[in-house]
Amino acid sequence: MGANAQTTVPSFSLGQVLTSNQMNQSARTGVPVFAGTAERDAAFGGTGEKTLAEGQLCYLESTNVVQYYDGSSWATLGPTPAPKIVQIVTGNTSTEATSATTTYVDTGLSATITPTSASNNILVVVSQQGGVKTSGNANNAINIRLVRNSTNIQTFAKSAGFTASTLSLYLATLSTQYLDSPGTTSATTYKTQFANDTTATGVRLQDAGNTQSWITLYEVTP
Repeated sequence: MGANAQTTVPSFSLGQVLTSNQMNQSARTGVPVFAGTAERDAAFGGTGEKTLAEGQLCYLESTNVVQYYDGSSWATLGPTPAPKIVQIVTGNTSTEATSATTTYVDTGLSATITPTSASNNILVVVSQQGGVKTSGNANNAINIRLVRNSTNIQTFAKSAGFTASTLSLYLATLSTQYLDSPGTTSATTYKTQFANDTTATGVRLQDAGNTQSWITLYEVTP
């Protein structure tokens, strides 16, 4: 039997003095409540804390589920609740951005979100508008990437509009959807950056300020 296994469930009477063994048994069968998985994992094995063992139960406020420890990992008891959207943040820009280099620069499109739980995910939806590859150089093409703070997490356009000729090309919409796990409750900025495929004048976004690009951030429970 595991360390939490029981052979009886005690029933106490009014005024009864409980022994330390009875109190320990009662404590072992309680269901502790934690804010999230980080707090859960930190609650066992320290000084004065119970050693995590098979049969342990807990309740997570972040996802509203009861979990059990099977001896090697935590598992959810019963059906897992469907993910839900906690908050939505949007950003937009219609300011034209140009590039004449292979070095990535900001497009001007960004949004900042502060997750309510480190275990939640962020669904990032981007609609980058007004992409133009001009006739200035045969190798002109647009590269766009999605950045979390200063970390590149996805390149969603690579050599877009490349024709190997000096033909001008209007790309209209370049978009992406990306599910990120930032693992933090600190303010987190998502933005797009772009570059030309070659070092030459000739690519731009939000062409002439006539189009508007959008970024939407959805905080979603696991």
